[in-house]
Amino acid sequence: MIESLSSRLSTQRRHRSAPLLNEREQYLTHLLQLGWSVHRVLEVATYLVHIVRMMELVSLRCVEPAEIEQAGVRWANDDGAERVGKRPQTSPDTFAKFARQWLRFLGVLNLPGRPTGCFDLQVAEFKNTLEMRRLASTTINAYVTRTENFLQWLSERCSDLSLVSVYDVDDFLAVKRDARVHLLTISGHCIALRAFFRFAEERGWTPPGIWRGIVGPRIPMYTELATGPSWADVRRLIRSTQGNTSGDSRTCALLLLCAIYGLRVSEVARLRLEDFNWRSETFCVQRSKRGGVQQFPIQYEVGEAILDYLRYGRPSCACRSLFLTAQLPYRPLSKGAIYSVVQRQFSRLGIQSKHRGPHSLRHACATRLLTKGSSLKEIADFLGHRSTQCVAIYAKYDRRSLRKVAAFSLAEIL
Repeated sequence: MIESLSSRLSTQRRHRSAPLLNEREQYLTHLLQLGWSVHRVLEVATYLVHIVRMMELVSLRCVEPAEIEQAGVRWANDDGAERVGKRPQTSPDTFAKFARQWLRFLGVLNLPGRPTGCFDLQVAEFKNTLEMRRLASTTINAYVTRTENFLQWLSERCSDLSLVSVYDVDDFLAVKRDARVHLLTISGHCIALRAFFRFAEERGWTPPGIWRGIVGPRIPMYTELATGPSWADVRRLIRSTQGNTSGDSRTCALLLLCAIYGLRVSEVARLRLEDFNWRSETFCVQRSKRGGVQQFPIQYEVGEAILDYLRYGRPSCACRSLFLTAQLPYRPLSKGAIYSVVQRQFSRLGIQSKHRGPHSLRHACATRLLTKGSSLKEIADFLGHRSTQCVAIYAKYDRRSLRKVAAFSLAEIL
């Protein structure tokens, strides 16, 4: 393994004479498969030799983070024969970073985890049931996280679900309201808790009927202000990415997919290279909520932006996801990273909008389609909604069309 990284015999001997050779080579192979450069992997290999020496790792054992920090300080101050050159002040941090990554990969790093609760078994069974129902992963994570939030709060009151009542849920929601939690978030808690207590009732864990008494807050269907940017601001966002850097090409493709097709951030993050059929000029999207696959024609500007990113901006690696990180190790761009990319463009241009992430561009797309004369049914199908109720809100924002409807003379009818 080390021969493919360095041709120097001294480097090869030092690497092979150190303990845990197989474990180190396994990790280095993993880094190469992720797309790390040979130079970078060789640097990690050198650090691993120092790590096993300073921590006296002759065999695999569980390691605490504090032990890694102490070994990093000793290594930075080491004046032995292994020392080469002067080490910077950040060297203990670099030592600790590589040690944590390697030991976590091997599964022997003892990280301080979430404190175990008295309802962990019930939560695990609830999660397993949701997975068997083939709900979306984002829905499962939301239900489980909100249920854990409630049960952690409940554990300070009692440790038996058979003693729980709907008044406990009301008190929990009151705590959320006092903390000025958004109504939509509280409503999400109610939905998750209704699902959990219905499941718990079927299992005989809780008294019957609790889920029926969980009532969410009233949320206005319409608001006075649009939650997305104007279409003029959307065009400003897209024009601002007409640069020559790889980051500009990636940002431009992201903005166009969110604004032209109204894709959700999770749908953009799941796009893969094989989803695009350039011969037929179409691409497929795995819908997050409605499920299934929806096919779209590749609009010219969108296609040019994606091709520009593929030619000049996207790193060359084995990963098949469309959007990748710009730094090693190359991996699919996460939903949070996509949100940060879009929000950064909003901030850079000073665009005023209630929401400034990818979903705000979805709102702008729907409003734009409405002003162009598309029906609510057409917009719902285009955006992947199950019903027109989800897109009826955009009619509230199209005030110009509403004025046209109302601007008639009664005398002309009579």
